Amino acid sequence: MKKLLFLVFLLSLHPIFGQPKGPIKDKAYRQAIQRAEHFVDSLRKRQDIPGLSVAVGTGDKILWAEGFGLADLEAQLPVTINTKFRMGSVSKSMTSLAVGKLVEAGKLDLDAPVQQYVPTFPAKKYPFTSRHLATHTAGIRHYRNSDPLACPKRYATVQEGLVIFSQDSLLFKPGTAYNYSTYGYSLLSAVIEGASQTDYLSYMQTAVFNPLAMTNTGADYSDSIVTNRVRFYEHRNKKLVHAAAVDNSYKWAGGGLLSTPVDLVKLGAGLIRNTSLRKETVTLLFAPQHLLDGQNTQYGLGWRNGTDRQNRKLIHHGGLIDGGRTFLLLYPENDLIVAITANMSGVSINLGEAEAIAGYFFATKR
Repeated sequence: MKKLLFLVFLLSLHPIFGQPKGPIKDKAYRQAIQRAEHFVDSLRKRQDIPGLSVAVGTGDKILWAEGFGLADLEAQLPVTINTKFRMGSVSKSMTSLAVGKLVEAGKLDLDAPVQQYVPTFPAKKYPFTSRHLATHTAGIRHYRNSDPLACPKRYATVQEGLVIFSQDSLLFKPGTAYNYSTYGYSLLSAVIEGASQTDYLSYMQTAVFNPLAMTNTGADYSDSIVTNRVRFYEHRNKKLVHAAAVDNSYKWAGGGLLSTPVDLVKLGAGLIRNTSLRKETVTLLFAPQHLLDGQNTQYGLGWRNGTDRQNRKLIHHGGLIDGGRTFLLLYPENDLIVAITANMSGVSINLGEAEAIAGYFFATKR
């Protein structure tokens, strides 16, 4: 027991696992960090973004992590590296690790009909699978203007949230087309519950967040106090205002989680170093799905993929949500991870901006 406690203590001191309060700046990357700081701060000022947070790391350490601007404009609270932002669809990438864990444990067959794990979900014209859900090829629809989302409503369970779309027909025969669907991930979270025999949020905590020491990651509860959570903003009539109130309980898996760039780098590090999942499982998650006609969707199980101008392999995902923007970029073959978050809607932070930050570190990476 004493040896175990000592190991936990040592891990708490490691830059990937520890919880420093101030910025992290690796001295070997001083010039890269200075250039990245200027780039990010200019980005914030140019778009009038209240607060940004950034982290860059490798498979075994954080190279740089820093907050910019304000987490709360009224209270004038600054962003720190422990400030929690809305992940939006980067939640899908986190959910993919739960899928991987269940596949490895032999508890989830990606190609079994969804009703094997969620027997209450209505059968459709065509059967579809968890693989279809995770790759957006099931034919499940995305949002509609008529959906009951304008008035925040708490769904007590994942199953309750499925009522929004459960009676709708599929858009196409599964596997024949790609249609991005957050609702598909809501159903996927119900699959995770059926396969794991526990609720989605609890399974994510024990199977994904705890092993990776992602201590600042969890649900964006609208009815609870969440320590270090930012306030959420948008531009309206050319001025900054609070973003509309939302309750994301209908989409924890597809867009309802909170986290920090440091925790996102930890997640990426676990995948790059194969410490959270086996190598073949990570390959499964990253591999792009092909439709029945052979078309490459450039989307795996919760991850987009491609290459940069230097032909380096890219794995990434972005998140857009009320009062938030998140982007996570992995270079799995070059051992580099970039994560950036903002507490404002409509922010232009995309793959190009994440690549630019990575470029500063590639210039000095040894």
